[in-house]
Amino acid sequence: MDKTADLVAPWRRQDAVQEHEGLSCGKDDLTNIFGWTVQALLAALAFTCLILKRFCEPSQTRRPWLIWFYDTSKQGAGALVVHMANVYLASRFIGDACTWYIISFLLDSSLGLCLIYVGIKLSQFLARFKQWELINFGEYGKPPSSKAWLAQCGVYILLMIVEKVFITLLVQFEFWEGVSHLILAPVGNPKVEVTLVMLIIPFFVNILMFWVTDNFLMHHSASSDAPKQRASDPRRPFHRARFRVQNANLTTRLSEESESEILLSGDDDVISPSDAVTSGAVVV
Repeated sequence: MDKTADLVAPWRRQDAVQEHEGLSCGKDDLTNIFGWTVQALLAALAFTCLILKRFCEPSQTRRPWLIWFYDTSKQGAGALVVHMANVYLASRFIGDACTWYIISFLLDSSLGLCLIYVGIKLSQFLARFKQWELINFGEYGKPPSSKAWLAQCGVYILLMIVEKVFITLLVQFEFWEGVSHLILAPVGNPKVEVTLVMLIIPFFVNILMFWVTDNFLMHHSASSDAPKQRASDPRRPFHRARFRVQNANLTTRLSEESESEILLSGDDDVISPSDAVTSGAVVV
């Protein structure tokens, strides 16, 4: 046995793995028939959430089914790569495999999501700076090109691999061994643990994670931002105030003209021809 491995991580050497007595969730519990069934159910629920998200989009900017498939399939491929990596790594660590899987999953869904966001923004910057239109996420051309989808899918999977390598290195700290002993300590049934870490917890976390990631990957049209820009235009209050002042001036002018007409008509009634003759006769 390599002595270097003993110095680096003696508590997680796979060469020295032995079956621990009283171990709740073994390495085979994630990949048996029950484990694969739970994972398939989780994938179906996550896919359904993305379908519901499409129908929640405004009808004016709702993506066509082909564009929606291009966006969501990238996320599905990346999630599949990370999921399979977590299943494999959980079976290689010493101890309860379910605890190692859920630790990696939660780190992927929090810190890993931030890394993915940075990676997507960086790739979009390179797409604009280098004129690499194929890797501009959410842009597939008109008509949509499968080459653009393939390029973006490859970039996204590469980002997920980089994120997974970083999270795997982070899990190597001995701190996480203590967490693994506590996180599922009250649960003693392997099937219950598999259901918790493969279905219940990931379902609620994936609703948020898939929703947010889909917003990263989809194209945001400028027309959808136009109403918000008009509503938030700082000049609109001044336009309204100027209109009110002009309206007030017009109302004042009209009222003054109407008063002048009344005064003139009153003067005509006072100095009438008959009154002038009468007054002249009286003077004579």
